[in-house]
Amino acid sequence: MAKVSVYNMEGTQVGEIELNDAVFGVEVNDHLVHMAVVQQLANNRQGTQKAKTRSEVSGGGRKPWRQKGTGHARQGSTRAPQWTGGGIVFAPTPRDYSFKLNKKEKRMALKSVLTSCVNESKFVVLDELKMDDVKTKVFKGILDNLNVNKALVVLDENDQNVILSARNIAGVKTALTNTINVYDILKYNTVVTTKAAVAKIEEVYA
Repeated sequence: MAKVSVYNMEGTQVGEIELNDAVFGVEVNDHLVHMAVVQQLANNRQGTQKAKTRSEVSGGGRKPWRQKGTGHARQGSTRAPQWTGGGIVFAPTPRDYSFKLNKKEKRMALKSVLTSCVNESKFVVLDELKMDDVKTKVFKGILDNLNVNKALVVLDENDQNVILSARNIAGVKTALTNTINVYDILKYNTVVTTKAAVAKIEEVYA
């Protein structure tokens, strides 16, 4: 089992924790990680872009000039794509970009990025993360104590004091153990979590 250091909010090491290899020690599958990121970005797309084709543009019901004898190229409509004000060739239409991944593939992708974080020393564990009130400056100080700037902070419970304190710090995002995803873990330099959150992650994904 992999071991990582446990810190307090002052940035002092207070112990170690053993991580479950079923979650934090798997073989990294880069292909599934890529697919999970593509799926999340695709599922976030609105897909509401729209432009009119030549059949949808108003006007252009008659030939602009007769077929032969004018010296011009033949034209059937002033709303053909080559005309100003004409329709768009292969115009985009509203569509659904989302697609599905199997549950096992999603879980394996998440385990892969968590394992990568541990292997690259980007996984920081706190003994606890508690705040008496909402103080952005205090939370920023905690991150500075840990030498962390761009971080995903994973919580085991919906602690509003921590969430609101972190909300206004650039490059910091909070997430609960049941909302973590592959894209966010890759996006942020470091994953900061607590012993309680690690236990929950292992309970769900082991």
